[in-house]
Amino acid sequence: MKTSAPALGLDLQNEWVWRGKQHLSLRPKAFAVLRYLAEHPGRLVTKAEIVQAVWPDTVVGDEALTACIREIRKVLGDKARGPQYIETVHRRGYRFIGPLRGQESGVRDRVDTPSIVVLPFTNLSGDPEQEYFSDGITEELTASLSRLSGLFVISRNTAFFYKGKAVKTQDISTELGVRYVLEGSTRKAGDQVRITAQLIDATTDHHLWSERYDRPLTDLFALQDEIVQQIVTTLRLQLTLQEQGHIVRKRTDNLEAYDSFLRGVEYY
Repeated sequence: MKTSAPALGLDLQNEWVWRGKQHLSLRPKAFAVLRYLAEHPGRLVTKAEIVQAVWPDTVVGDEALTACIREIRKVLGDKARGPQYIETVHRRGYRFIGPLRGQESGVRDRVDTPSIVVLPFTNLSGDPEQEYFSDGITEELTASLSRLSGLFVISRNTAFFYKGKAVKTQDISTELGVRYVLEGSTRKAGDQVRITAQLIDATTDHHLWSERYDRPLTDLFALQDEIVQQIVTTLRLQLTLQEQGHIVRKRTDNLEAYDSFLRGVEYY
């Protein structure tokens, strides 16, 4: 391992890479691959594990991962032979061997900014075809929270690695370096929806807030905003006027179009 390589920093919100004082840019999937490797420095990460984290519920070939690794190396000026950042483990996977700055090194240290991960909401409808709906709610809440400058939010790709897995919130806190976990479930039947949500201080496994909502589908957008606002209130976040506007913004009255949007997100 060469120690002369400049340390990397990851701007998770903007998906940028900093090498020393140099700002670099990667496409979203390549950034997700680099981020996942950087979250597990020095450890062999198998190809299957990376694919599951970056392309959950999607069938992709090795060429997609190889293309991302190739892009990362090109942007970082790294090489497969004599690497400074990403080492190839023949036929098995990759290992991140480069230096990292601050919170991106290993299990990330918690920063002063409140940090949260939205775990994939559980589909309780009994219909596997409704999985897109619970996943869509998860992504919408993640996106809404990510717009708040006073909150550090774990990306969707990383959060969905825990989908369907029985993991203790305290373990998630340790692995991701976050303090708060939002988890919940959805049940959609006809024109009605039931959503449960609970906010947990993962460092103590203490429930800070929980609620069950039974609403018509026409109230879905307002319901999502209500959940975000409750998190803001519970964590005592200070919002700018623009951020307050994001929370109460109007999306669409066309629920059929929104349902199609959620179905499309499932394949993104």
